[in-house]
Amino acid sequence: MKLSPLSTVLVALLVAMLVWLFVASWPDWLTGVLGAKKLFVTTIFNGVTLAGLYFLVASGFTLVFGLMRNVNLAHGSLYLLGAYVGYTVAELTGYWLIGLAAGFLVLSAVGAVMQILVFRRMEGDELRQTLVTIGLSIVAADLMLATWGGKTYQFSIPDWLNGAITTPIILAHRSNGDAVPLTYPFYRLVVLAAAIAIGIGLWLLLNRTRIGVMIRAGVDDRMMLSATGVNVHMVFAAVFAIGAGLAGFAGVVGGSALSIAPGEDVRYLLASLVVVIVGGMGSIPGAAIGALLIGLAEQIGLAYFPTYGVVLTFVIMVAVLAFRPQGIMGRPA
Repeated sequence: MKLSPLSTVLVALLVAMLVWLFVASWPDWLTGVLGAKKLFVTTIFNGVTLAGLYFLVASGFTLVFGLMRNVNLAHGSLYLLGAYVGYTVAELTGYWLIGLAAGFLVLSAVGAVMQILVFRRMEGDELRQTLVTIGLSIVAADLMLATWGGKTYQFSIPDWLNGAITTPIILAHRSNGDAVPLTYPFYRLVVLAAAIAIGIGLWLLLNRTRIGVMIRAGVDDRMMLSATGVNVHMVFAAVFAIGAGLAGFAGVVGGSALSIAPGEDVRYLLASLVVVIVGGMGSIPGAAIGALLIGLAEQIGLAYFPTYGVVLTFVIMVAVLAFRPQGIMGRPA
């Protein structure tokens, strides 16, 4: 999507205003409007880092649903299963990184099996895919409840990821003139960095590699791609495996930042749906923009008007569907 000159100016002004809010000393009237500077800055940081987590989950969903047009409403179950698998392996081995790798690899295998046994038999039939994956998600939720119980689990992250770092953002000044900087959890910033790295990697894979060309060609015209000698089914299984693996990866990362409990599958499925709808079907940059909007909206609502904050997410989705039905970065149908 190309921005008009007016839109570019408005975005630049918005960015400049946000930078000023972070670096300036707030006057009393601004504190009266937005509350303490610490509340505002922390809320923005929380929104951006939550957006990183939402992107990790939605990136796999946008590959499967947005790009391949496979309606997988069991994607939230893949997230939660990855979290449980990663937690179990990390507890058994004592190494968080091994749990992270296990969450990705095991869910990649689960995704490949789902594509071969389920989606390959229902190609092009969105209604059947929807109903079957809803059924799979219900069965998976009960199996996970029977296996891990209804307790809430919390990862023990490595010491080198734990703790907080001091940022250069000054929140206030003490009576003796000393500055009070913002400290923020280091792990949440690592999650954001991982989301950015994975987003760039996925974009390069889809747009700058031969594999990406085959994936996009297979979605547009699988018969023609098959005629060139490419094993289309293997390509689609690989894409589905990557999407499910990213869900498992996000489960471990999200479970380490927050917690693991029954019901998280529904939360992250809804978040993925909204992110893909807002950002645009099959667009990695769109998923990043959608995740940023939803993450900020959720945290701003939680901080400033918690009673109605949940409505903000759906207001954004309704507005996008009303004015740009294909999503912010989506292609017109």
